[in-house]
Order: sequence, then C-alpha cells, then structure tokens
Amino acid sequence: MKEYIDNLNERRKKALPGGGQNRIDSQHSKGKLTARERIGLLMDAGSFEEIGMLVEHRGRDFGMDKEIYLGDGVVTGYGTINGRMVYVFSQDFTVFGGSLSETHAEKICKIMDLALKNGAPVIGLNDSGGARIQEGVVSLGGYADIFYRNTIASGVIPQISAIMGPCAGGAVYSPAITDFTMMVEQTSYMFVTGPNVVKTVTHEDVTSEELGGAQAHASKSGVTHFTYANEVECINGIKKLLSYMPQNCEERAPSYQFEEADESRPKLNDIIPPNPNQPYDIRDIITEIADADSFYEVHKDYADNIVVGFARLGGRSIGIVANQPAVLAGVLDINSSKKGARFVRFCDCFNIPLLTLVDVPGFLPGTDQEWHGIITNGAKLLFAFSEATVPKLTVIVRKAYGGAYDVMNSKHIGADMNYAWPNAEIAVMGAKGAAEIIFKKEIAGAENREEKLKEVIDIYANNFAHPYKAAARGFVDEVIEPSQTRTKLIRAFRMTENKAVKLPRKKHGNIPL
Repeated sequence: MKEYIDNLNERRKKALPGGGQNRIDSQHSKGKLTARERIGLLMDAGSFEEIGMLVEHRGRDFGMDKEIYLGDGVVTGYGTINGRMVYVFSQDFTVFGGSLSETHAEKICKIMDLALKNGAPVIGLNDSGGARIQEGVVSLGGYADIFYRNTIASGVIPQISAIMGPCAGGAVYSPAITDFTMMVEQTSYMFVTGPNVVKTVTHEDVTSEELGGAQAHASKSGVTHFTYANEVECINGIKKLLSYMPQNCEERAPSYQFEEADESRPKLNDIIPPNPNQPYDIRDIITEIADADSFYEVHKDYADNIVVGFARLGGRSIGIVANQPAVLAGVLDINSSKKGARFVRFCDCFNIPLLTLVDVPGFLPGTDQEWHGIITNGAKLLFAFSEATVPKLTVIVRKAYGGAYDVMNSKHIGADMNYAWPNAEIAVMGAKGAAEIIFKKEIAGAENREEKLKEVIDIYANNFAHPYKAAARGFVDEVIEPSQTRTKLIRAFRMTENKAVKLPRKKHGNIPL
C-alpha cells in the first residue's frame, strides 16, 4: 500500500511542476484557506474522520491518466462541532480547480447518504470551477446525483452551504436547494452563466463580483443568507447557526441553561413613538424580548422591510418574523413575503417555535408589485404560516391592517396565542382612509370639511383602531403591557412545548411557487 501511494504522489509531482505547494501558496495569496484548513477550523480538534482519502478519478482521456491526485479534489468525512455530529465535504480548488468529476460526486453523495441515514446536518464548503470538462456527461450526472440527495434530505436534516470560491453553472443548484447559503466577500461568487457569456449574449459588461458576488446575492437576489468579510468569520458563522438547530426533524434544538428571574422589560413601555406614522427599528424590540446577545439575523441585507432570524427565549431556540417599520413603513411586498415564508418553513421543518411581531400597514400597492405577482408571493407567507405546526405566538405591537393582519400569523390561521399592546390598531385600514369611505357623505356635506374629517377619524379610531374589539371576539387572547411581553412569551412557549397537530393525510401541500 505504501509503495502504491508513493507512486501516486510521485506522479502528482511530475504532473505539477514545482509541486502541489505552488497551488496552495496561490490559494493563500488570494486570502483563501485550503480545503483541509477549512475543515480544521470548522470541526472540534481531533474529531474529523476522513472518508475516501485514496479515491482517484477514472478519466483517461485528454492526458488525465497522467494527472492523478488522491482524494480527487474534495475532502469528505464526519466529526463533531461543539460535540454534535456533522458530515462535511470541502472542495479543493488546488486540484483541477475543484472541478466535479464522477468520483468527486460519488464522495459527496456518500457523505450525504450517511448524514441522512444517521440524522445529522451536512455542511458543504464549496470551492469549484464547475463540472470537469474532460469527463463529459458523467460529471453532469454527478451533479444531478447530488441535487437529488439535497432534495430528499430537505426538511429531514439541516443542510448548509458555504461558498468559499467560485460556484458556477450547475454547481449553484445544490446550494440553492440547501437551507442556508453563506458567502465570503470578494473571494466567492455564484452565477449560472459567467461574465463572458453574459457579454456575448446580452452585451452587458459586468464583473464576476457585480454579477454574482456576495453583496449582489445578499442584497439584490436574496440567494445568500449571510455574508462574511473572510473565511474564518464564515466558518464561525456556520458554528453559530448550527447552535440554533436540532440534528434532524425528529429532535428539538438544544436548550441552554436558564433561570427565570424578573423578566419585565420597562424599556418596552416607551419604545413605540407617539406618532403612529413615525418609524422605529423593530430590532430594538427584539433585543429587549430575546435572551441577551442571542438574536442571529438571517437575510439581513435582503427585503429589509421584514426582519427574520433566530434567537433564544428562556434558553430555548425560537424563530422570529417581524415587520420593520423603519423600512417602507413595514409593508409586505414580494421579496419580504418570500423571505418570511422561506424562514417560517425552515423553522417548521425542524421544530423551532415561531414568534411573530406585527406592525404592518398592509401590502405594498403599485403596478410593479401587481404585475410581478404580489398576490401569489404574498400567498406564500400566508401558506407557510398556515401549514406550520410548531408553537406559534404573535404580538401586535402597533398596526395590523387589512389582509396583512391575516397573513402575519393571526389567530385565524393557527396561531396558538396572540397578544396585543394597548396602543395596537387592528382594522381593515388606517383610520383616515376608513373614515373617508364610511363618512364620505357627511364630509362632503360639512361646512368645514377638514374639521369634519378630523371628527370622524376620531370616531372611527375610538371604535375600531384599538385591540379591544379583537380581544372581545377572542382574536387577541390578551392585551398586555409591553414591559410584560418577555414574561408572557416565556410562559406561553413553555405551555405549548408539547404541542401536537395532526394534519389531513396527504402527500404534500401545493404552495404557490
């Protein structure tokens, strides 16, 4: 065996003038770690067990028989992160640019199969130039084998993709199917067709960074959920993200030690501005409600009129979906609906309870929204909340108008407990718009129309723009002092901890994609 390995390594040195170290040095010069360095930082010290170290490619055309590298461009195996089992593959850009061959794909598929059988997360550290051209269709088939396993594993085990370098062509679809995608600024990019093809077909002159860099996908397309300044921060981000998740769909996320004390937060009593049209940052409310320093925002730079992320409440993982009044007054639009729906469905897959904070004046009007499908896309968020069976709590902190009231985890679509702050407004629309419709004749016939309008606005507000009508009908379970929100939520989540819901027998729902 030793003679066989020495022979392969000797052939590698001959095929690569200057030795493999040249390519490793080149990798470092670009601010990138090697495949094994990434695994070393990700896994608990000494825990990684490599699988398939001696695998070699089967290509024999175009001189490939003269270039054989142990492992064939990907390091695969298993180990622990903070004591919890995970499976990982890390593509090696120093070997054929990390290109995917038949055996390269087989190694990844083997890891994914093991992860699925044993109920543990799978993490992909992607750094690949795409399919290995010299192998033709078998490399394309390898991609499809991976995509299929991504799909089968979806909702069964958490899947995380970290893009550490190029990810182009067919390679992008595996990360797109996984639960979360992370990118590194300036050194990673994703696109189906690269800048050269784009220039040829559409005559657009664009760089790789502009077309598919971390910031482009974080803010414009929403393809990536997290961006980091460097690879070390990205790897630490993976570890942090995993801490909020269970190992699989049959388990619960890990709980952390918590001793209940005085959980009141007086600051919340004064956090809403007196002017109902004045913006504020919903993150200030989240910070007061959640355990200290526990909020981990997802999709931070995309559709920022809604805020989603993980937090801990009383030591337990929860998912938070919250309207953001500081951006577009917190309205729901196409992108925010998709962002919220995706996050809700992930939490429901993995038994993570949901908290919804509502301050929404409605859906964003306009031809752009209507022509691009606000109806279908808004329905995605509605569908996601409706089908979710995890514990679901809602707090209406200010406005809940129109259909957006229904969509944002209302009692009518299955919320377990709904709370409202005393200043909350729950109505079909704002008091001014409603009064102008209801009292149209009275306003038109008044001597002083402005004074009459103000009068009827007050009448409408006093009758409808408060939470007590909804509470009287049982649509709101309790009107609470803002300072007591954290206490109420801790107890309500504890109360719903063993919630069990049996859905009608079916293969799966048909979400409006």
